[in-house]
Amino acid sequence: MNVLVTGFEPFGGESVNPSALLLENLPSRVAGHPVHTQLLPTAFGHSLEVLCAALERLKPEVTLLTGEAGGRAYISAEQVAINLQDARIPDNSGFQPQDQEIEVGGPDGLFSTLPVQQVVTRLRSAGIPAQRSLSAGAFVCNYCFYGLMRRLPTAAPTGIGGFVHLPYLPEQAARHLGSPSMAADLQSRAIRLALEVCLEQIELRGSKAARPD
Repeated sequence: MNVLVTGFEPFGGESVNPSALLLENLPSRVAGHPVHTQLLPTAFGHSLEVLCAALERLKPEVTLLTGEAGGRAYISAEQVAINLQDARIPDNSGFQPQDQEIEVGGPDGLFSTLPVQQVVTRLRSAGIPAQRSLSAGAFVCNYCFYGLMRRLPTAAPTGIGGFVHLPYLPEQAARHLGSPSMAADLQSRAIRLALEVCLEQIELRGSKAARPD
């Protein structure tokens, strides 16, 4: 089973993005399955093009998008993507949509198909701060999350996917005094555990399907 993990380029004047660094720290395999990584541009439109190309190439069974959520003190497993793009700052291409639908006439919200609560429980059991989140914002992270959930049934029909937000790295928090942070190695461990939970769910689903009536 292929696993795809994505992260984003730095944006908003930051020199680093924890989700980009994560891609460098992940192992090449988790629970025996190959892990593929893809860096996405922090730009509406182009980011989804790059993501869709990776989906078509890999047909992943698990697609886990990750991004930065400065100000959050924990790993955020996102439950729902909303059909809204509303940027408080321009993206890296200079585009700044305001109060626009991502897909005109599309569903208002699309739910993650990852085992969100199970991921949160596993991370907390491992001593990693984690929480289910009901808002992925309205910037490029949510844009790609929404696009993923629209396209996954066609691009990888048996696959599951969703989004996880990461806190600032300590070096970022040093420039934003008062902001919480999480070390890169702990973030990497959290995502490895999250992937293990996802793969376990798929294997369980497969074993149930194989049982005779």
